[in-house]
Amino acid sequence: MQTSYSSSRILLPVRPWFIACTLLVALLLNFLPTANWPGAPDWVALVLVFWCVREPRRVGMGLAFLFGLAMDVADASLLGQHALAYVLVAYGASSLSRRILWFPLGQQALQVFPLLLLVQLVQLGVRTIVGADFPGITYFVGPCLGALLWPLLTFVLLLPQHQPVDHDANRPL
Repeated sequence: MQTSYSSSRILLPVRPWFIACTLLVALLLNFLPTANWPGAPDWVALVLVFWCVREPRRVGMGLAFLFGLAMDVADASLLGQHALAYVLVAYGASSLSRRILWFPLGQQALQVFPLLLLVQLVQLGVRTIVGADFPGITYFVGPCLGALLWPLLTFVLLLPQHQPVDHDANRPL
């Protein structure tokens, strides 16, 4: 049940508290010890891309910067590494939001993959500039898994916005 420009399904407006909760859950998923495993997606980047595509006026570069700083502190990494990557991906997702939404979910995942790869490349670039070693090719499995999870994430995060199928005559919507 894809809701895109060609879909006839009307979505309810998203609640700001729902956006905040999903971003906090993504942040908590990135805090788990399993987030450092090879192939684990960057949940904050994935959810940021989703909300920047779906709600570019509510979620943008400022929120991406704050969550990036939180990830920098949590990972004890170079301050600004995640923040820079998240700001760039938020800008890219916001600029491409109208284009991405025209595609079906499978093709949206192909459009989102370069954005998720950008996050990894920026973080790798910042790490190598300060002298870190190349982590290996498995470092780039996370964006692939994130792109594969895009249809499922879209379905789950859009569920609260769906209107009921049976319309009640007493309800305005």
